[in-house]
Amino acid sequence: MRKFFEYLKTKQFLVNLGLAIGSVILITVVAFFSLDLYTRHGSGIPIPQLEGMQVADATKLLDQQGFHYQIDSVYIGDKAPGTIVQQDPDAGTNVKEDRTIYLTVVTRQAPPVALPDLTESNYREAIATISNYGLKMGDTTYKPDIARDRVLEVHFAGQVLKPGSKLPKGSKIDLVLGDGKGASEVAIPELINLYLDEAKFAIKNSGLVLGATTYTGTVTDSTKAIVISQFPMKSDSLSKVSIGTRINITLTQKN
Repeated sequence: MRKFFEYLKTKQFLVNLGLAIGSVILITVVAFFSLDLYTRHGSGIPIPQLEGMQVADATKLLDQQGFHYQIDSVYIGDKAPGTIVQQDPDAGTNVKEDRTIYLTVVTRQAPPVALPDLTESNYREAIATISNYGLKMGDTTYKPDIARDRVLEVHFAGQVLKPGSKLPKGSKIDLVLGDGKGASEVAIPELINLYLDEAKFAIKNSGLVLGATTYTGTVTDSTKAIVISQFPMKSDSLSKVSIGTRINITLTQKN
């Protein structure tokens, strides 16, 4: 151990140590500058501003500057077809030649979307759904219905559409909404041979009111009585009455 410490003090050891340290430093410096030269650190070509250009002009410019490019498409209704709306990397970024530039271009043809089911939705709900599906709101019309602003029908180009119908994205659709007033007249229900409970249900469901109820013959159980006449009765000259009209019925015991 003593000889080892004495060796550490010799000139030969110090020279070898200096050579070793110098070699390590030299190798590190050479490697650093070689890597920097290999990667051309700090050099490159700035990417031009491509957003807003037509794709034909942009690709021509990229070809002249030695870049590669890939193109994706998106449909935007208020943008001219062929317009570049996004680029990656951003304009001004320094990159090497042969770098691939990614472009997003407005497509010329709108993709089809399926019409959502809007029936029974109210107007506000329908607007939100239409927007989420990439469609646009057109005209609104009203027709008699008991629910105010409820969607009754969806129209496109004058045709009634069913849920799931395919439309070009961005299409305007028209809605037919309920006016909240309902129809002023309703069809007279056919009550003959109905049991009392069935007749009451049919009258109420038609927006009418049960009027006078009379019985003929011996009736021991009204639940088993059937209607044998009504007023007003549906005929060739009378098929509808105003909402709220009273319907009078006559019943008899069913054998």
